[in-house]
Amino acid sequence: MARRSSQSPSSAAARRIVAAARQHFFAHGFRRVTMDDLAQELGMSKKTLYAAFDGKAALLRAVLLDKFHSVEADLDAITARSSADVLAALRDLLACVQRHSEEIQPPFVRDIRREAPELFKLVEERRRAMIQRYFGRIFDDGRAAGLIRADLPKRLIIEVLLGAMQAIMNPAKMEELGLEPKTGYSAIVMMILEGVITAKARAKGLRIGARAAAPH
Repeated sequence: MARRSSQSPSSAAARRIVAAARQHFFAHGFRRVTMDDLAQELGMSKKTLYAAFDGKAALLRAVLLDKFHSVEADLDAITARSSADVLAALRDLLACVQRHSEEIQPPFVRDIRREAPELFKLVEERRRAMIQRYFGRIFDDGRAAGLIRADLPKRLIIEVLLGAMQAIMNPAKMEELGLEPKTGYSAIVMMILEGVITAKARAKGLRIGARAAAPH
């Protein structure tokens, strides 16, 4: 049977299934959530569920692709206007990243690392690509405006950001440091970006902090 999860869900039923699974998987992990549980909650037959997704692995992949799509749509909207106001775009970018990080709780991260390593690898690859693309564009616009330091290579800044995130964004390390995903991610970004903005940016009142970057 062909895998239907490689594309975004097209039918109304598939979208309902993905929305329900996304809520449960991200909040509680996916190991203990069964297809029977989802069918019962959605008030649909298992036949309908399996007509859209041939198993939980396929559904998990669809949930991740749905998440990627929503994150990238938000980031596209922000970076499209970054050249007009780099500082506002950077604050919005950080707020967006923090907001999307808050949806994913430690049980999901633990489950995907242990139970679906190939999908965990996909998550890391997409995360890398998104940071390179969106933060890279902000850095370029910021340098053009004299707000991001030009003496630090952009590639180095991004690699430091990626390396720090990869090292810390796992449940065991987060628990050891007493952090939650919503605070851990923003703390990493804050510490790194505070070191790359210029005196001109600080004079304009740029603050790389969670409260300054509150979602609209």
